[in-house]
Amino acid sequence: MNQPLAYVHPQAKLASNVVIEPFVNIEKNVIIEEGTWIGSNVTIMEGARIGKNCRIFPGAVIAAIPQDLKYAGEDTIVRIGDNTTIREFVTINRGTKANWETVVGNNCLLMAYVHVAHDCIIGNNVILANACTLAGHITIDDWAIVGGLAAVHQFVQIGSHTMISGGSLVRKDVPPYTKAGREPLSYVGVNSIGLRRRGFSEERINAIQDIYRTLYLRGKNVSQSISYIEANVPASPDRDEILNFISDSTRGIMKGYGKSRERE
Repeated sequence: MNQPLAYVHPQAKLASNVVIEPFVNIEKNVIIEEGTWIGSNVTIMEGARIGKNCRIFPGAVIAAIPQDLKYAGEDTIVRIGDNTTIREFVTINRGTKANWETVVGNNCLLMAYVHVAHDCIIGNNVILANACTLAGHITIDDWAIVGGLAAVHQFVQIGSHTMISGGSLVRKDVPPYTKAGREPLSYVGVNSIGLRRRGFSEERINAIQDIYRTLYLRGKNVSQSISYIEANVPASPDRDEILNFISDSTRGIMKGYGKSRERE
């Protein structure tokens, strides 16, 4: 850890086997746990909490203050889980008094030039591809993949096991297990390949597909679809996760492709 060309504030708390490359700057009130590697020219600002065995590549800036004019200097943090990789020039901002923290989970991959704004909550095993940009207060659930150059509107929620096409403008919530693409962003199917890779059985995938056929392909509105699913689809963790996601949505969920085109 003793790198003479790096600056580590005396009040920063680093595990003994953290590797610090030249020209790193680490401010006070920072905690970095065992096995993490910090590449050259990384800046880790006050309020960072970085887990075990992370890799942070050159040029990244962690825990800068929010780009939010309402931020008034409150004591907030960025929390990064274990085994997460943060590639070149990623920026992750601290939270505001709305949530007090910005969170990136375990086993995530944030590719080069990703931006994570204040108060975002990113789950485990999430992939954000190159130059993906998240506005404030976004929630991304476990195992989601967001394509490169995608831009996500503030307060959007992205469900678990989703895949969002590169270059997308994500203005609405994206329900779990789905693929999303086109413009405006629309339902294009269930992420069946991703689900198979994660051990979902064919029976389980088919049940998820039936739910989304009702929601998007059978001419019902959202309220009618929910009533039909509750009455006709046996309860299961997957069904309940989908229904709870829709009922909790504040921005509304993305439309089906045909419905989007009709609206235009």
